[in-house]
Amino acid sequence: MHTSTRAALVACSAVTLLLASTGGALALDVEGLTPMEELGFQIFFDESLSIRQNQACASCHVPEVGWVGADSEVNLGGSVYEGSRQNKLGDRKPPSSAYATVSPVFYLDAVLGFTGGNFWDGRATGWKLGNPAAEQAQGPFLNPVEQALPDAACVVNRVCEGAYGELFRQVWSGANCAIKWPANTFGQCNSPTGKVKLSAKDRDLVNKAYDQIALSIAAFEASKASNAFTAKVDAVRAGKATFTAEEARGQALFAATGKGKCAQCHRGAQPGGPSPLFSDFGYDNLGVPKNPLNPFLLDNPSWVDPGLGGFLATVPDYAADAEANLGKHKVPTTRNVTLGSCEAAQPGEPCVEKAYMHNGYFKTLKQVVHFYNTRDVKPRCETMGIFDATVDVALANNCWPAPEVEANVDTALLGNLGLSEQDENDLVALMKAMSDGYWVK
Repeated sequence: MHTSTRAALVACSAVTLLLASTGGALALDVEGLTPMEELGFQIFFDESLSIRQNQACASCHVPEVGWVGADSEVNLGGSVYEGSRQNKLGDRKPPSSAYATVSPVFYLDAVLGFTGGNFWDGRATGWKLGNPAAEQAQGPFLNPVEQALPDAACVVNRVCEGAYGELFRQVWSGANCAIKWPANTFGQCNSPTGKVKLSAKDRDLVNKAYDQIALSIAAFEASKASNAFTAKVDAVRAGKATFTAEEARGQALFAATGKGKCAQCHRGAQPGGPSPLFSDFGYDNLGVPKNPLNPFLLDNPSWVDPGLGGFLATVPDYAADAEANLGKHKVPTTRNVTLGSCEAAQPGEPCVEKAYMHNGYFKTLKQVVHFYNTRDVKPRCETMGIFDATVDVALANNCWPAPEVEANVDTALLGNLGLSEQDENDLVALMKAMSDGYWVK
């Protein structure tokens, strides 16, 4: 959506959203935001901050479906989204932006290993701004396969000179917008190779303002509008609801000591502690197969996603750890995993097909749970003469393809869980109860 005023934003984002997982409704709560959160909110939904003025952060992080991509056709296929420029696509599925702000600055934990950061591979470390979510927010604006602006100055110019420029000045001090812009700045920014010619002093102001824009986005992402904590699991914790028998069985299975072992990575609540985040913010190679429908893979058949190991190889202090972390990806929160999904929808309710894991190989949460349960039990599809199998082909033939990255696959926490069909369904039922919008605090 292209938005130029707060009124338009509120009218769009406060519309009632049907949530299939609860049968209830959610209004994106943007009232009562702090000025900085308000600024980040407006930036997050502003499509003008892209080279063709057609893509915002919210284009790939849609509130109605858990702050991920909402195109069923894309999700059922390669699961990567086209950028502002036509036919420019990334190589991974968009992760959820909700609850991403609680991930700590990237560090090496003596017990858990590499922890924190943002993006699937952790490269938004937080080392520069002290905030991984803010550093993540800076990436898409300048990524040629996403919003594709050629220069950070283009983002700053459109914020400072745009409809909410005065709010930016109020929040951050107008000094960082006091830039002498060349007359043709807007035109330069519409070219993929355009660079804005600025003095050293003005370039310094741009750099500071660009950091402030990112921190504003992170402030919105940390607000109650995004990190709502209004799922049924939160209502149960507050004594406002009771689990169904199926959900209660799923909770027992989900626990760190349960058969599902889920909470060993997707950590739940401690008695008397804060609301659970359902992630330890670590990294793991789950043995997920490559997605044969990924357009990037179709154009580069020999490519494999190195995950965390690929990022570590670029960091001198951690390069020696790269090989041991190949194929590992960020442990996401399980909050909102079925929000707005057709898997959780009641008959007749609007919904979208979703995709799961870094590459979108799985199309339902039930498929994910079944894979965790049987990955090391079923035969490899390749031994049956089936190669490059989609999830539907694998399930139809009762096999699983080889992992995208064979090294470092986690065999301790998944692969042969011994869950029954009912157990799998119970786990899915619990995770459906993790979708925001169930109650109003």
